[in-house]
Amino acid sequence: MRRRILQSILAVVILTALLLGVPLIYTAWLWVEDFNRSDLQVRLDRMATEIITQEGVNGVVEGDLDTNSLRLLTPAGGRLVVVYPTTDDGAARVDIGESSVQSPLVESLAMGTSGSLRLEVPSDEMRTQQRQAVGAVALLVLVSIAAGTVVAYVTAKRLADPLRDVANRAARLAEGDFRPDVRRHGIPELDRVSDVLDSATVEIAGRLQREHALVADVSHQLRSRLTAVRLRLDELSVHSDPAVVVEADEAMAQVDRLTVAIDELVRSSRSNGTETQVSVIRELSVVIADWKRPFEDADRELVLRGDTNVMASTTGSRLREAVAVLVDNALMHGAGTCTVAVRLIQGQNLRTPGEETSPRETMVCVEVSDEGVGVSNDLAPHIFDRGFSGAGSTGVGLALARALIEADGGRLELQRRRPALFAIFVPLAREHVPTRVTGIREPR
Repeated sequence: MRRRILQSILAVVILTALLLGVPLIYTAWLWVEDFNRSDLQVRLDRMATEIITQEGVNGVVEGDLDTNSLRLLTPAGGRLVVVYPTTDDGAARVDIGESSVQSPLVESLAMGTSGSLRLEVPSDEMRTQQRQAVGAVALLVLVSIAAGTVVAYVTAKRLADPLRDVANRAARLAEGDFRPDVRRHGIPELDRVSDVLDSATVEIAGRLQREHALVADVSHQLRSRLTAVRLRLDELSVHSDPAVVVEADEAMAQVDRLTVAIDELVRSSRSNGTETQVSVIRELSVVIADWKRPFEDADRELVLRGDTNVMASTTGSRLREAVAVLVDNALMHGAGTCTVAVRLIQGQNLRTPGEETSPRETMVCVEVSDEGVGVSNDLAPHIFDRGFSGAGSTGVGLALARALIEADGGRLELQRRRPALFAIFVPLAREHVPTRVTGIREPR
């Protein structure tokens, strides 16, 4: 920012100095020449007056011309040529000064019937004066540019430093630093931004505090209810009917997994979504185990495919919840076999702007597909909009799934409409990035 402001001001200063300096240099050059010519013209006027005073009543010079005063008015190194009328109806010529002048500056004066004057002086002194005048003007231009540079640097610093401070403060706010900053910079617009950031800091801190309190209350209530459910299931686990005991044990395992999921979500909310390295297949195996029975009841199959060694940099609970939403969506609106596939791809740059990353970063892709009719063309553009549903549901599930994935720097997209194929892209764990990924195709 500072460099751009400095370059802009300097460009204006230099352009202005050139637009004014070049004509001023030319004007100074001509002014020196006009000054010297005016001096010669004044000398010629005084010489003409001396000659006219020596003329008689008949308008001619009688006898020899008195040149003493003319010699005094002739500059050193110069040459004066005087032509004047005589009594014998002729004209006389008198040369005063040097016999010849190199590179002369010439001025002449016609006196009508009284003759004419021609004055030549060396132009070296005038050229020296012209160069001095041009140098003085050029020095003035350089001083103006230097002064403009100082002003540009001070102005750029005065504007760039406050902007940097405000940007850093906004970055700290995004990182969860809600400490107020009392510094102001004397620039009304930036001070207004600082005031707004102060207000936003107070509001966001208050909201986060209320949300954390709400999460704590909700998690407490859920744990209490789950504990009560587990106690009831524990009573059923000693039932005389073996089938009831099996169902009770499976239900208690489901309650335990739900309790663990609630604890992980609470920890994630308190730690601002800190990412961890998780085994994708291991996390998704829990989802498959939870949804396998509903698919079997619907006479359908739920399949998990992928490499068990794939590690992703994400939050396990968020990944499980997002995939669970997609599997539930496939169960409710799809048909046939639902496949959850884990693979590696390249070419997905999912980092935020300004964050250093490779343009061909290896990513983990989790695809959830089925064999149903898919998503209609009218529904596809709005399928992730919160509250929008084409099948009478709440319209929250897919929006929530996308929010969970994006919270960890990933992305959830509808890759294919018919049959439906949803793809989740999350960063691969750093130490598990392969040197080469083969047999990988770009997402459709």
